[in-house]
Amino acid sequence: MKIKPLADRVLVKNDKAETKTSGGIIIPEAAQEKTQTATVIAIGPGTEENKITVKPGDRIMYDKYSGTQVKIDGEDHLILKMNDIIAVIE
Repeated sequence: MKIKPLADRVLVKNDKAETKTSGGIIIPEAAQEKTQTATVIAIGPGTEENKITVKPGDRIMYDKYSGTQVKIDGEDHLILKMNDIIAVIE
């Protein structure tokens, strides 16, 4: 399935959370703190008021509880508004 975001929306794929600490302790999924980082997969064209300032392949941080979850080929993705993106990770 292929999804093309509209307007000022961005399709991202969540990054996997670390399941093991550097000391080798395994962290159960229920105890992991979810980091809000993802990789941009596709972008919309933007609007006059909200320009798109990220590109596919960028790693980003986004606001907690933002976006709409979608499953694409069995994998979790999010569709975010450009305003929900708070940083680009370099």
